[in-house]
Amino acid sequence: MGTVVDFRSGRSVIGAMGDDGLTHVELTWVEKKIEYWIRFGSVAQEKILDRHRRVVSFRPRTVFAFVRWAANDFGTIISRVDIVRVVAEGEAHQTLPFVRPGGDILLRSDGWPKVERVLQMIDRIEQLGIDPEAVSADHWRHVHNRLTAGQEPRAYTLDIHRAHLLRRRVQP
Repeated sequence: MGTVVDFRSGRSVIGAMGDDGLTHVELTWVEKKIEYWIRFGSVAQEKILDRHRRVVSFRPRTVFAFVRWAANDFGTIISRVDIVRVVAEGEAHQTLPFVRPGGDILLRSDGWPKVERVLQMIDRIEQLGIDPEAVSADHWRHVHNRLTAGQEPRAYTLDIHRAHLLRRRVQP
């Protein structure tokens, strides 16, 4: 797992932050080399480590999109987007690089063409006036499964979102 290390003390910054019930995500930005960023999600806390690195933290049950892109002298070496639901302490979860302790991965997409499609879907959802963080977890799983199978995912609509919100009211 990629861990942010404080070079003065040699300790993991994420490890030092890990006892607060939040999920921590390490972000790095070195233009045209490494670009890890949050596409959407309500950040509860942020810690700037230096001009290229920071750690953002999320509360349980929030959803965020984590985009990773990296390149070397020969071109892109990674393009990936993960949409993650933050789990509560003690809840089962999957591990994910640069995310501690991990989360419920609702969608994972690798390779720039698929990542770009996911980003475009997020843009379309925002154009409807819907916060992507509030979208049904089932929709993100559907998009993941369809893209994995090489099929076109169904669009998220206002009617689907209303049904999701009504279902949340009656189900805990």
